[in-house]
Amino acid sequence: MKHPHYYDLPKGHMEIGESEQQTALRELCEETGIKSSDIDVDSNFRFEYIYYPTYERFGGEQVKKTLVVFLARLKSDSTQVIPSEHHDFQWFTWSSPPIPIQTHTIDPLLDKVYAHLNT
Repeated sequence: MKHPHYYDLPKGHMEIGESEQQTALRELCEETGIKSSDIDVDSNFRFEYIYYPTYERFGGEQVKKTLVVFLARLKSDSTQVIPSEHHDFQWFTWSSPPIPIQTHTIDPLLDKVYAHLNT
């Protein structure tokens, strides 16, 4: 997803009773319009990244956040992306090894995807 000054991934908070994967699929659909029926999820891949952002709404307190990402492929190249919560989106062509996109989360994720696909 394209923000004014950086790229990020569809993500959000878990709702009560959801699994990590259910949350990821719901957030993907809410933010892009891509439904779970549009993708094939790789059950052998899970990426976790822990970070500590500071929130002004919590008085400048640092909060521990855990990002979990699953790997999936679109079943069709004609699947439309309809961004609902972001300025825009952009597809990147896969390269081996991956090109740098965003140092905090996307680049480490792509490094792990690259290792996963080459094992």
